[in-house]
Amino acid sequence: MDRGKPGSKTHVLSDANGLPLVVGVSAANTHDSEALKPMLEGHQTRHDPHSGRHFKPQRLHADKAYDIPHLRKWVRGKRIGVRIARKGIESSERLGRRRWVIERTISWLSGYRRLSPRYERHSRNYLALLGLAAALCCYKRLVRLTT
Repeated sequence: MDRGKPGSKTHVLSDANGLPLVVGVSAANTHDSEALKPMLEGHQTRHDPHSGRHFKPQRLHADKAYDIPHLRKWVRGKRIGVRIARKGIESSERLGRRRWVIERTISWLSGYRRLSPRYERHSRNYLALLGLAAALCCYKRLVRLTT
């Protein structure tokens, strides 16, 4: 955390294939871990009305910035598996097999010219454009899968 840093951070929650499920924006001088709870609470679980079953996330893969004991406990309380590299114990290379998926998703989102340098003054406008870019990423994947 850098207390004097201006700007904003983009937070993305994606599935295993890299489709953005939830996007968020926070100030650049806040810690990454503060955005985890709102992102997971904002994720809509899928419900099958025929079987009455709820589909929820199975595992959470994250980097060392999210290695905070109360966050691990909170995520486990939601019955989601936690795979976060521990500070000082594990190296980040083992998570690289899964980590490239979210890096690719962020790259897809930053490919839209309006998002790469932030031109929007208000965060709600930037968040709306970020949500639109996420919807376009999902639409492009759907078109590619159906044709």
